[in-house]
Amino acid sequence: MQELLAIIARGLVDEPDAVVVDKDEPAEDGTVVYHIHVAEPDMGRIIGKQGRIAKAIRTIARTAAIRTNEKVLVEID
Repeated sequence: MQELLAIIARGLVDEPDAVVVDKDEPAEDGTVVYHIHVAEPDMGRIIGKQGRIAKAIRTIARTAAIRTNEKVLVEID
């Protein structure tokens, strides 16, 4: 999952070397939080107009997590 999010983010930004995806430990309810860190000028590219790209990234992550019976949240930092 971490690699999937990194590949998606690197494809969207101008500075792909600055993309870092971190994973938090699972919470009590089993939810895993992934944090996508990008360069400051690329924040708009990851979020998109009215958050559409960010929403699409979260949808892809949730769909991929279903295969492994995970609950995921994606935060863009």
